[in-house]
Amino acid sequence: MQVIIAGGGSVGRFIAEQLSANGNSVTIIDNERANVERYTKRNEPAGVKWILGDACDIGVLGNAGLANAEVVAAVTGDDEDNLVVSLLAKQEFGVPRVVARVNNPKNDWLFNETWGVDVSVSTPHLLTALVQEAVTVGSFVSLMSLKGGSARLAEVTLDPASPAVDKTISEVRLPHTAAIVAVVRGSHVVTPAPETILRGGDEVMLLLSDDCEADIRRALCAPPV
Repeated sequence: MQVIIAGGGSVGRFIAEQLSANGNSVTIIDNERANVERYTKRNEPAGVKWILGDACDIGVLGNAGLANAEVVAAVTGDDEDNLVVSLLAKQEFGVPRVVARVNNPKNDWLFNETWGVDVSVSTPHLLTALVQEAVTVGSFVSLMSLKGGSARLAEVTLDPASPAVDKTISEVRLPHTAAIVAVVRGSHVVTPAPETILRGGDEVMLLLSDDCEADIRRALCAPPV
């Protein structure tokens, strides 16, 4: 897979290292000459190509090979730059999948398909969700936005009083715009099937559209006391 990463900071380098180690062709675009020269000389991350330039420049993106890229990750420390890169990647080069980093949570609403973003990752929002998930049983927790905000990955840890407990997945009345994609039970991941019986304490992972959260709460969350 051909991956282009805009931003050669610690986040960009870590992503590049992981993807390159898994056999992908990875290029990092960075506008800091010292960074590019340092990491090119050291061959860090191993096997990753570095390009010096402004990733918001369409010419630089073209030279980096965006026309052949399957994924672009805009992970600079500047939200405006990440949005511009995402828009150019999608509109000018037709990149199939664009992932963007959100630095300031207040800008999260901008990172959608209008700006060419397929998946946005907001570290503050993700950390908040993970903390909430760790301390709250029976609550709906949104983990990540997908497809420019039109879909979400969410989690519900089933309270023993949940209406879904001791029912099979086929018996749980979920909206047609939501699907259970995994069930974490203790230290094991259970692949969901229609006959899978849900138990109290199960962590139910769902993929859903934004307009069906209320229905999911009714189906999986215990009624308020």
